[in-house]
Amino acid sequence: MNMLEIQSKKEKGLSIHKSKKRILCKIGLLGILTFLICLCVVFSLNFYVKGSTKNQILSEEKVAKIANVDAILVLGAGIWGDKPSHMLEDRLLEAISLYKKGVSSKIIMSGDHGRSDYDEVNIMKEFAIQRGVPSEDIFMDHAGFSSYDSLYRAKGIFGVKKVIIVTQKYHLYRSLYIANQIGIEAYGIPSNPRKYRGQTKRELREILARNKDFIKCILKPNPTYLGEAISINGSGDLTND
Repeated sequence: MNMLEIQSKKEKGLSIHKSKKRILCKIGLLGILTFLICLCVVFSLNFYVKGSTKNQILSEEKVAKIANVDAILVLGAGIWGDKPSHMLEDRLLEAISLYKKGVSSKIIMSGDHGRSDYDEVNIMKEFAIQRGVPSEDIFMDHAGFSSYDSLYRAKGIFGVKKVIIVTQKYHLYRSLYIANQIGIEAYGIPSNPRKYRGQTKRELREILARNKDFIKCILKPNPTYLGEAISINGSGDLTND
């Protein structure tokens, strides 16, 4: 092989190497661009959900002026054995306060009771009964496995048209957005009188949850479980198990 052939092979190899490098660079740039676009979409939807519902988050004084509220809806937040977690306890205390101030004569406890060994709603109801709320005024939604399910079932099972949602502020935006999209007139009361461990992680996870439920509200799937209608104007003891 003469020197010209050797030189030609080297130049060809170098050209192939440069070509591969250009392709890899383009793929890398495309990946970065796709990631940035996805990031923009995620944060845009997050800001939209928050911005479209922020005026529905009210103080107790303003909520007390709202007439004909069908129910106060408490969203589940985990239990520790036979006691509510700190977040759930704060939600319950706020709901009980609203009930005693006459904001509504009915409370819906919506949470996870998907297993016999995990029962949020009975613990929630018992907590309220011990603090003076009559059993017949407390309804239990045993299949409130998600915020979407809780709101969907509040309307579909209990016939709620106007509701006060009680949860921590970071969670209210999404809950109110869901209510708006499924045709419930809803207002929110934030129940975060203290700081909670792991809140930064929850806030970040909530950004993705808002995106998930934004899409869910477009598709409007049925909740995990439906069931027979139970009028909110009747007795909450019908939901006892």
